[in-house]
Amino acid sequence: MMSADHHPSRRALLGATGVTVAAGLIAGCSSESAQPRPPVPAASATRTRVPATGRHQAGVTLPRSAQRNLLAVVADLGTAVAPGPLLAELGEAISALTAGSDPRLLGLPPGDLTVTVGVGPRLVRSADAALPGAADLPRFSRERIGSRARGGDLLIQICADDALLVPVVAAALLDRAGDRVRERWRQTGRRGTDVPVAEGVTAPRNLLGFIDGIVGPHTAAEQERDLWLAGPPAVAGGTLAVLRRMELDLTRFAALSVAEQEAVFGRRRDSGVPLSGGTVASGPELGAKTPDGRYLVPVDAHVRRANPTVVGVGHMLRRSYSTDEPAPGLLFISFQNDLRTFTATLSRMDASDALLPFTTTTASATFLILPGFDPQHPLGSDLFG
Repeated sequence: MMSADHHPSRRALLGATGVTVAAGLIAGCSSESAQPRPPVPAASATRTRVPATGRHQAGVTLPRSAQRNLLAVVADLGTAVAPGPLLAELGEAISALTAGSDPRLLGLPPGDLTVTVGVGPRLVRSADAALPGAADLPRFSRERIGSRARGGDLLIQICADDALLVPVVAAALLDRAGDRVRERWRQTGRRGTDVPVAEGVTAPRNLLGFIDGIVGPHTAAEQERDLWLAGPPAVAGGTLAVLRRMELDLTRFAALSVAEQEAVFGRRRDSGVPLSGGTVASGPELGAKTPDGRYLVPVDAHVRRANPTVVGVGHMLRRSYSTDEPAPGLLFISFQNDLRTFTATLSRMDASDALLPFTTTTASATFLILPGFDPQHPLGSDLFG
């Protein structure tokens, strides 16, 4: 993977995609593969399609169980580029791609493809500095972030169960954007097998072996309270996203005993149940103690330091993905309707959280995820006209 400061041109990216496809074709041309075989149906063809249009963009709460593969592309707009027309064109392209009518899909069925678009603080401030999403993320500890891996004007989040779709869709959208955008950084990610958390709610394991994203606004009422923006009209139906790419020190974490690992998180590794007891969906009982007076959930455990009730903020919806390039880690993705939900939580974690010493953040950005769109209301039109 290329560094954030030395990214390829759009033409080079499209060429690289072609080389990858060609390499895959060559790899499949062995004498064994030349033998007649019964046709195998494409997995994505059986996946339920996710509508691109509606009150909210897809890829936040829909599909309810996040797809296995993700590509997040962060880019800047040229200083003379008007955001409105560009976003409207991207919305048209997204509708065609998710419907399967865009020839740049190269015959791949769209399946459960979703594309989610957000705009960075600079663009939000250009429309109205008082709007949610106008504030940049502050800096935190344990960051090693190059200048081009911090912030950005445009987020394109592409998710699909079919891994082949992700780079093909990225190439199509970047081709539609043309020279109006300049890529800053990109990150691919994969999600592990989902683990049941509650009725209708699942969450994957992360690279540290623990279930990730158990707590969140899962019901419609919780999402209206903590996830979706209610106003002003230009942003109503949108949300705020935070992306943080983190390297994980797997070797040092694996050297801990299971009990020590569980003390870091405050949950059982195998089941996700809080160390204070209950079920995986139970909130930790932070006041529970052993007979000799020790807290069952250690004072620096992650579930205590990041507990929304203790921090005094709402819940964030996490749809994070594990990564293996440029290093094993996590692309942390959270959605919330108040940026303070994230910033206050991480500030409290910075003070004392047993998990943070195993992490190093190498990219960071926040975006206003635009409200949903349809043919009568193009993507971004309420904000940029």
